[in-house]
Amino acid sequence: MVPPAALAIHMCIGQAYAFSVFNLPMTKLIGITQSTPEDWKLTELGWIFSIAIVFLGLSAAFMGRWVEEHGPRKAMFLAACCFGGGFIVSYFGVKMHSLPIVYLGYGVLGGIGLGVGYISPVSTLIKWFPDRPGMATGMAIMGFGGGAMVGSPLAVNLMAYFKTPTDMGVANTFLLMGIIYFCIMMVGVVIVRIPAPGWKPEGWTAPAAGAKKLVTTENVTVGQAMKTPQFYLLWAVLCLNVTAGIGVLGQASAMIQEMFPGRVTPITAAGFVGLLSLFNMAGRFLWSSASDYLGRRNTYAVYFLLGIALYATVPTTGHMGSVALFVICYLIIISMYGGGFSTVPAYLKDVFGTMHVGAIHGRLLTAWSAAGIFGPVLVNYIREYQINNGVPKAEAYTVTMYIMAGLLVVGFICNFVMREVDARHHHREALEAA
Repeated sequence: MVPPAALAIHMCIGQAYAFSVFNLPMTKLIGITQSTPEDWKLTELGWIFSIAIVFLGLSAAFMGRWVEEHGPRKAMFLAACCFGGGFIVSYFGVKMHSLPIVYLGYGVLGGIGLGVGYISPVSTLIKWFPDRPGMATGMAIMGFGGGAMVGSPLAVNLMAYFKTPTDMGVANTFLLMGIIYFCIMMVGVVIVRIPAPGWKPEGWTAPAAGAKKLVTTENVTVGQAMKTPQFYLLWAVLCLNVTAGIGVLGQASAMIQEMFPGRVTPITAAGFVGLLSLFNMAGRFLWSSASDYLGRRNTYAVYFLLGIALYATVPTTGHMGSVALFVICYLIIISMYGGGFSTVPAYLKDVFGTMHVGAIHGRLLTAWSAAGIFGPVLVNYIREYQINNGVPKAEAYTVTMYIMAGLLVVGFICNFVMREVDARHHHREALEAA
């Protein structure tokens, strides 16, 4: 019942990927049929999601140790209160037409719920599945990738249900979604369990020290992990893998329409975005499960080498006019983007042990926050520069694709030089040295 407990959290907080469905209705809260000067601007509303992601990274980084010390149940309860409470505070913000209250609600409070909820089941799942840590974390983090598939239609249908000639239905949707998500997350709180000390699956024997390369039987505390080069190499590995994928996600619809003008309609582009979501979700489970057999470093090597080849191929698909080949390239790329998120907790477990893996994972997620800036900036600003200098829109992404391939080369090198943590950082030796 532990994977369903984790899914109950991650499927809910994954709604964050679908928050954009609220943006246009919230620009017409007063005008109803069209925006008025008193309505909020789209640029102002864009900060709600950005603030939430910032606080996701901050809360995951700074509360990781608290999550480890107090266990998954208290952490998941806190996440349910913050995430559900963020919707409810936003309800009052919409009712009062106060954007700062919405920032405080979904952005700050909801963002804390996102961060704590994201890391809360990780170390618990790894302890229950010491034989298959990649598969275990993949099951949970797959839910985060698929949360938008539930959250988007739920929000759209609720807004349509509550809409009246004088109300866009946003406030009541926030209120009801806050209650629904809190209740579902509480199911996870109730059924989550941690294994007894020393528990292991029947018939399974832990590998002896040194039996598997880059898989330790020792533990490194979160403080010591921050002093190792391995932490920063893994930070770069995650950041570069995510940077390459997240920029594409943000511009997927526009990119396929501009690269194949007249051949891809907005409806077809929307279908492409939906396919990306499916492969993002499936990749989180399939790639991380495969890493249990391939090894974590080998799996990331595949991400980078295959990614380099695919990004270098994308401009050629545009010149060939092959929409099918373009779509296939990006579906594989996005599956590895999702796989990067779900494989990294097991990679951390292999390198630093299980003792503080949740807290270390929280610190590492700051790489996500950084990639969330780097990826879109690279794609958007290079595209704009190219177009301003007379490059046709269909070719405006060519340089960006080669830059992404270059970033993946750097990521491959960082992953290639990964080695076991020096024994002086292990928990016992570090205590004796102190």
